[in-house]
Amino acid sequence: MILVGVLGGLVVGFAGAWFITNNLLKSRKEGILSEAMKEGETIKEKKILQAKERFLELKSQHEKEVHERNNKVKQGEDRIRNKEKELSQQSEQLKKKEKEVESQKDNLTKLQEVTQKKQQDLEKNHQKSVSLLEDISKMSAAQAKEALMAQLKEDARNAAAGQIQAIVDEAKVKANQEAKKIVIQTIQRTAVEHAVENSVSVFNIENDEVKGRIIGREGRNIRALEAATGVEIIVDDTPEAIVLSCFDPVRREIARLSLHQLVTDGRIHPARVEEVVAKVKKNIEEEIMEVGKRTCIDLGIHGLNSELIRMVGRMKYRSSYGQNLLQHSREVANLCATMASELGLNPKAAKRAGLLHDIGKVPDDESELPHAILGMKLAEKYGEKPDVCNAIGAHHDEVEMKFMLSPIVQICDAISGARPGARREVVEAYIQRLRDLENMAMEYPGVSKSFAIQAGRELRVMVEADKVSDDQSDALALSLASRIETEMTYPGQVRVTVIREKRAVGVAR
Repeated sequence: MILVGVLGGLVVGFAGAWFITNNLLKSRKEGILSEAMKEGETIKEKKILQAKERFLELKSQHEKEVHERNNKVKQGEDRIRNKEKELSQQSEQLKKKEKEVESQKDNLTKLQEVTQKKQQDLEKNHQKSVSLLEDISKMSAAQAKEALMAQLKEDARNAAAGQIQAIVDEAKVKANQEAKKIVIQTIQRTAVEHAVENSVSVFNIENDEVKGRIIGREGRNIRALEAATGVEIIVDDTPEAIVLSCFDPVRREIARLSLHQLVTDGRIHPARVEEVVAKVKKNIEEEIMEVGKRTCIDLGIHGLNSELIRMVGRMKYRSSYGQNLLQHSREVANLCATMASELGLNPKAAKRAGLLHDIGKVPDDESELPHAILGMKLAEKYGEKPDVCNAIGAHHDEVEMKFMLSPIVQICDAISGARPGARREVVEAYIQRLRDLENMAMEYPGVSKSFAIQAGRELRVMVEADKVSDDQSDALALSLASRIETEMTYPGQVRVTVIREKRAVGVAR
């Protein structure tokens, strides 16, 4: 019974609790639904308000755009109306101008008629005047025209000839002045060094006992030295001196240095002579290369072939008419650079050509070619540029001058060789050359006297006026210059001046 009561209580408790809980849940659900419906209504009202505001905003924007579009259309219509007004005004102006043009055309037509009538009158008057002039001058119009044209041509020809001669004279004066200015400036700006070489060298010794040791037993030492060096050694009665004779300065220098070492060392015999000569030759070759390199550095010449550098060094031991060839070439190089700068040419190329212009005088092998042609071939062989090669080959007119550099080298070579004191000739040869110049002029008929002056740089020829005319004087000067150029050897140039004058003498007693 108790268990049944407990179970019944429990059932009743559970039923009450479920009822209460169900009522609570139902009331809470109804509250939630009610709140949700209220919140939905609120959101709905907000959305409706937002939609209305957006609608009003779009409507306002649309009305604004429509207003602006209407304004633009109105402005376009106003512009079109203005254009129409302007076009109408222009049309009226064109009509007025057309009327003016028509009136001017009528006036022009009338003017042309009047002008034509006046021209006809003028033509009639002209014909009357021509007829009257023909009657007076007894010449037709064509004849008078030809005579006038001939006279005008003659006057114009005479005036033109005078003007041409004046222009030519002025051009010659200016050209000579400018050329002299450039040459003088070039010579003044170039430092000149003098070096005179002989064909003999003197080797000084302390006493004459050394001579016997140099000669050796039966002359074997001196023969060995001459055979090794190619130099003639003259041992005579000259006190404390031995003469070395040879045309080649390099061989003379080798012999001199070899003698110096042999005498200093004291051991002089054929084997020792050959050993010393071979050593000195090697030293001389090294010195030649060093001189060539130093010369190129001093002149600022770069990229020269080593063989050409060696030839430049050999110039130190070569002379021409008593003028040291290296000093001459350096002088020509500086002259060429200065003159090229004055003329607006490349001074480096000019200096290069000036230094190398006489390398044909110092080859290792003898050649039958002129030194200018040989030098040009050597320069071509060792990669020099065509303008430098042509300048070397053309500085004595053996080949045609093709570049502006060529006459500059020729002129500077003449300046260096022709200046006073640069070259020295044997007195007998010098005097004989002057006599040959005078005798050559005396061979021509009509020549009364001839004088070689200015150290043989000028030949003045006096001719008899009754035997030689002016034209023959010109021909005589050209003929003499040609013969001197082909038959004689001389440094620089020789100027031939033929003088012809007529003297009439009367004596009053």
